[in-house]
Parts: sequence; structure tokens; C-alpha cells
Amino acid sequence: MSLSGLPFRKMNGLGNDFVVVDLRKSKARMTASTARAIADRKSGIGCDQVITIEERGAPFMGVWNADGSEVGACGNAARCVGAILMDESGEQAVGFGTLSGEIAAERAGSGRIAVDMGAPKFHWREIPLSEEIQDTRFVDIKLGPIDKPVLWGPSAVNMGNPHCVFFVEDAAAQALDKFGPMIENHPMFPERANVSVAEVRGRHFIRLRVWERGAGITKACGTAACAAVVAANRRRLTDRKATVELDGGLLAIEWRDDDHVIMTGPYELEFEGRLPAGL
Repeated sequence: MSLSGLPFRKMNGLGNDFVVVDLRKSKARMTASTARAIADRKSGIGCDQVITIEERGAPFMGVWNADGSEVGACGNAARCVGAILMDESGEQAVGFGTLSGEIAAERAGSGRIAVDMGAPKFHWREIPLSEEIQDTRFVDIKLGPIDKPVLWGPSAVNMGNPHCVFFVEDAAAQALDKFGPMIENHPMFPERANVSVAEVRGRHFIRLRVWERGAGITKACGTAACAAVVAANRRRLTDRKATVELDGGLLAIEWRDDDHVIMTGPYELEFEGRLPAGL
């Protein structure tokens, strides 16, 4: 069944933008080709990810990257979907499913949503990696000459999506547009990876830039911000609670003692419309 004419919301979390399509009252389903068409910034509506709200016994958030690949989670989109569901219900908290598991969201002040992103995964099979690595705080990946690499030894962690985090002295100076796609598709990551460069500026502050698998450089990535704080803490670079500055703004991340990671930040509704014919 075609998605043509269905209503959508254009939303963003710190500039990481989405087309949110509610499929709960429709028999239509998102496909890779339709997601690519919607996300195309020249011929479609344009976005980093296409998000679906579905009914699977309970509300469910589907996440489709701009290249049409379906992924497990999206932290910035979770704030947007959480806001929609809370507006509908009038409640201050809501839960919904994703491919990576259940997510809980609650209001955290004017225009801000806190999302429980669940527990990080560190085992090489859970990230996943293509070979056994006992300590995923340091993965044997190098960029540049073997005897003098430019970047090396990133951390790997799964926060609903696989993440590769390089710790650097200056995040702005890194050619993320050049090496991002190389690391995304590195043989070590059989499901590809989100690639970040993290500049630790203090025990409670990280400057982060992100290359998202299937989307490229984005202004913000919620799961990457969570992964950066978790990875930094595991390497004893930060405490378990830190502010992460992305290109689009700030996220507050806390890795709680119960092992769950809480992400708090803003969301925005840009405009509403209907999907064009031909989808």
C-alpha cells in the first residue's frame, strides 16, 4: 500500500532532522526505497532519518537512515517520538519499542525530553565486531602510516547502534568527512558503525562530532553522545555524568549506577505536511 498522502511531521533534535510518519492507522509500511525517496534533500522532503510510529501491541518507533537502511535506535528521534506520544496521552512519561529494545521518555522541562537509552553493550559479539576482542575500550584500528598513525585505538560500544569512538585533542581538526565512511565500512564492523571523534575538555564535558552510518555527518547523534560518555568513563577520562557538545548543541548524558544511560535534550517541530504522490 502506498504512503502517498499520509501526514508527516518534520522534526529535529539539535538539528539532527527527521520526517516522522505515523502508520498506526494505516496498513502501509515503510520500505528502503520509500525511505530513500523521502530523505532525499533534492527530490524528497529531506532528512537524516525517516521515523515511523507503528502499533505493535504498543507504540513502536522505526528508524530508517537516509540510505534506506533500517537501524535499531536513534536517541534524538526518541525525544521527538516521546513528545508526540506524551502530547497525545497528556502523560508526563511514555514507553515505546524499537528494534534495539524498549525506550522510556519523560518531560524534563520546557521543550526538553529525557530518554532512558538502556544499558550499553561491550562484548565484541554484541557490538558486533568481526573478531574476538577482550577489551573493547581499545580496538586495533589505525588511520595513516602504520609506524605513525594519525588516529588509532578507538573504543567500541553498542548503544542501540554500533559505535566507534576516537579520542582526539581537537575534534574540529579531524577530517571526519574523509575517514568517516572508511571506518563505517571497516571489516571490523560487520553491521557498519557510527564513527565519532571525541575531544574531552574536562571530567564533565566532551566536544563530539559524528559520522552516522547511512547518513553521513549529522549535526547531532544521541546514541553517539551516550556512547562517547560511556567510552570516556571506561577509559577514566570523564565521570559518569557529562555534557556533550555536538555541532547542533548540547546534550546531558548520565550513565547511572543501574547501568542505564539517560540522555536529556531538546526537540523541535519544524512543520507538518502530507507525503507527495508516487511514494
